[in-house]
Amino acid sequence: MTSVLKRIPRQWHRTIATNKSTGFNLPLAYEIYKPQTNMKSEAVIILHGLFGSKKNNRGISKVLARDLGRPVYAIDLRNHGDSPHNQKHDYLSMAEDLFWFISMHGLKNPTLIGHSMGAKAAMALALQYPSLIQDIVSVDNAPANTMFPSDFSRYIEGMQKVEAAKVQKQSEADEILQGYVESLPVRQFLLGNLYRTEDKSQRFKIPLEILNRSLTTLRNFPIQELESHKFKKPSLFVRGTKSNFIPDHLLPGIEKFFPQYKLVGIEAGHWVISDSPDEFRKAVIQFLSREEQVE
Repeated sequence: MTSVLKRIPRQWHRTIATNKSTGFNLPLAYEIYKPQTNMKSEAVIILHGLFGSKKNNRGISKVLARDLGRPVYAIDLRNHGDSPHNQKHDYLSMAEDLFWFISMHGLKNPTLIGHSMGAKAAMALALQYPSLIQDIVSVDNAPANTMFPSDFSRYIEGMQKVEAAKVQKQSEADEILQGYVESLPVRQFLLGNLYRTEDKSQRFKIPLEILNRSLTTLRNFPIQELESHKFKKPSLFVRGTKSNFIPDHLLPGIEKFFPQYKLVGIEAGHWVISDSPDEFRKAVIQFLSREEQVE
């Protein structure tokens, strides 16, 4: 622990050394995308939502690295993608994982971009360690207790049925999932988590039972104390105009936690980045460039 703490600013030593509430900090899987020339030092960290992974952000990561001239780290949050599984799946645990990732990789003043679940994890980190972060982009989520669509529990139920059937082909998995998920793009998104086991059956990388137990926790936001938790640096909140994850009545609460926030609406559903990647790219680049205009 001592050698690790030497790499972390002294004011955070006690927090890390005595934190018993969130269990073990997990080493997170990631991919890094670097611009070809003139790379700046400040990194961008991009976080997926529930049931997602770093591979969902490959396209936007490559584009942002190119256009911003900054390294972009696409991360798998705990219990997703290639990152380890753990019984605890809440935003404070995810925030501590991210704290360690930033510290161990020596990242200075990174920008956090998070979608949905990843947005709340990013906000939890920024509010607890504001000096660690340069700015934040929250994609279709707010620092509030919100309701997940009932579809999310149906998604898990469908995926559990797929595993129980021990199918060997993705087409067979899709046929089962059709009874629970009508949208083909959403089914393809979920089926992207499949892998083939030694007995050749298809299973999901994500721990379905852990995530199912965590749905209620993930609806909520763990930080409520306004006076001791504010992020007074620039913040961009991007909402899909066809989504209901950031309704107008949550905007005053966003301002209390993030007093320098800016709101941008993009014609998209909840999956803003995949629905409207170019509009999202323009909004992020304009925000991070501050004064510059995007062609």
